[in-house]
Amino acid sequence: MTKKPSRIIIKRRYRNNKIEVIYRKTNPIANSNGKFPPLTSCIKVEEGIIIERDVPVNLRDGTIIYTDVYRPEGASNIPAIVAWSPYGKRSRYTGYDTLGVPPLTVSPMAKDEGPDPAFWCKYGYAVVNPDPRGVGNSQGNIVFLGTAEGKDCYDLIEWVAMQEWCSGKIGMSGNSWLAMIQWFTATEQPSHLTAIAPWEGATDLYRDILCRGGIPETGFTEGFYSFFYGPAYSEDIIAMIHKYPFMNSYWEDKIPYLNKINIPAYITAGWSHFHLRGSIEAFRKITSPNKWLRIHRDFEWPDYYTPNNLKDLRDFFDRYLKGIRNGWEMMAPVRLDVMDVDDSDYQVNRCEKEFPLERTQYRRLFLDAKTGHLSNYPVKKESYLSYESTKQAAKFTIEFKHNVELTGYMKLRLWVEADGADDMDIFVNVQKLSKKGDFLPTFVLGQSHPGASGLLRVSHREIDKERSTPAEPVLTHSAEQLLKPGEIVPIEIGIWPSSKYWYAGQKLSLAISGHYIRDSRWFEPFRWELCNRGNHVIHTGGKFDSYLLIPVIPPKPR
Repeated sequence: MTKKPSRIIIKRRYRNNKIEVIYRKTNPIANSNGKFPPLTSCIKVEEGIIIERDVPVNLRDGTIIYTDVYRPEGASNIPAIVAWSPYGKRSRYTGYDTLGVPPLTVSPMAKDEGPDPAFWCKYGYAVVNPDPRGVGNSQGNIVFLGTAEGKDCYDLIEWVAMQEWCSGKIGMSGNSWLAMIQWFTATEQPSHLTAIAPWEGATDLYRDILCRGGIPETGFTEGFYSFFYGPAYSEDIIAMIHKYPFMNSYWEDKIPYLNKINIPAYITAGWSHFHLRGSIEAFRKITSPNKWLRIHRDFEWPDYYTPNNLKDLRDFFDRYLKGIRNGWEMMAPVRLDVMDVDDSDYQVNRCEKEFPLERTQYRRLFLDAKTGHLSNYPVKKESYLSYESTKQAAKFTIEFKHNVELTGYMKLRLWVEADGADDMDIFVNVQKLSKKGDFLPTFVLGQSHPGASGLLRVSHREIDKERSTPAEPVLTHSAEQLLKPGEIVPIEIGIWPSSKYWYAGQKLSLAISGHYIRDSRWFEPFRWELCNRGNHVIHTGGKFDSYLLIPVIPPKPR
C-alpha cells in the first residue's frame, strides 16, 4: 500500500482567483480513542428522544457526510437546531468541571460547544449534529471555514427541512466554530434557515485569530488540528499564513459578507475572549432588522449552559422558529456587563440601544516618556524612552479624579523607532490599578485577565482609510513596510472593546511591550512568531503626539 504524503497542494478558486492551498494529513480515526466509531445507521430511543445515528446526507458535489439527529419521540412538524463543527458529533464532555461547566450539566448527547438534545428535545426541538466534509466517516477533505463550508452547511439545512418530521424552520446555535460557520451559512441565504444564534464567533480568521495585528499566532491555532480526525486531509492554515502572509483572496474568502445576513440573530460576545471583536463586528454589519447583542464577562462555555441564558435562547428560538409571541421583540437590542474587579460587576445586563454607545465621549490621554504619566493635555516637550524588546515593557499611568466608566473601543497612537532592527512587534494592555498602584484584574475561569489588548507588527501599519474611524483603525495587511535605521513613524493600534468602571483615586495603566503579558495560565497556549530584536523606542511630546484614545461614558440621560 502506498503511503499518503503528509502534505498535498490543491488549486482552488477564491473570489475569481486560483490559489494553491496546502493540506496536511488529518489524524486517523483509529487514533481517536473511539470518538469516531464505525458507521452504525441505527435508530434508538433514550429518555423519550429518538436518536438516528450516522444518517447520510449528499452535498451538491456528491460528497456524503454523516449526521446524528435527535428529536422528541412522537413529535412532528417541529423546528430543528443545527450544530456544525469539525470536532465530532458525539463529543464527550469530560473535564469540563475545570472549564466552568460542572460534571453532568451537559448530557453525552451534546456536541462540544453545542446545544444539548437532552434539553432542547424536551421543549419540542430537534437537534442535528453533523460531521462536516472530511470529519470522522464523512467523505472529502476538511475545509477551514469560508464560502465552501458555508455552502456545505446550506446543503445540510435544506436536507433537514425536507425531513418528514420537520416544520421547515431551521436555526443554528453554538460557540466558537459552531458560531463562526453561522456567518458563512447565513450569507448563502438557504431558504429554510430562519434564525441564528452565534454565541462567540470571530468574523475574520486572519485579523481576529491567526494574524492579529499582522503577528502570526501558531500555538493556539495548531491546537485545532489535534481535534481533527478523518479519512484524508485538512486545510492547513498555518502553512498558508507562511505561504501567504498578506491579505489575498484566500484570506478574504474567510471573511463573510455580513451585509447579506437578513434573518433574526441573537449574538453574544465575551469581554475577555478572542471572538470579541468579530462578534460585535457582525452585530454592527448584518442587515437584519431583528438582531440582538449581549456582551458578558463570563467565558463562552459556562455562559452557554447557564440556566438563565438557556431560557433566554429558548425564548428567542420560540419566537422565530415556532412563532410564539412571547414579547421577545421588547428585549433591548444591546445588553452589556460593566466590569469592576475580581468576579463582581458594576452593572449586569445593562440595556442599551446600540454599540458602540452613541453617547460616548472620546478623550485623549497623552503619553509623556519623561515622567511615565498619561496627561489630559498635550505634552509640549519632546522626550523618548526605550526598552529591550524581548523582555522589558514601558508603562504609563493616570489617576482618575472622579468615577469614570470606559466602555467601547480604545486606540493607541504612537511614534516609534526600532533600534537595531527593521521591524517591531508591539503588544498593548490597558489595566486597572488600585490607589496604591496594585493590579486589579477581572477573572476568566478563575484566571486573572491582563486587560483590554491591542497588537501590531509595525511593518503592517498601513491603515485602510475608507474602513477606519478615529477610534477603530483597520489595517490593510497588503504589503510590508520595513523601518529604516533612525526612522520614526506614527502607528495606530486598535484596542479591542472593553467595559470597566474606575472609582476616584484608582489608576489606568497602559503597558507597551514586545511580548504578551503572561500573568494568566489561560493564555499559555498562545504562541506568536515574533520578529523583535534590539530596543523599541517610544517618542512623545511636541510633534510626537502619542496618545491613548479612551471611550468615556456619561450616565444615561433621564
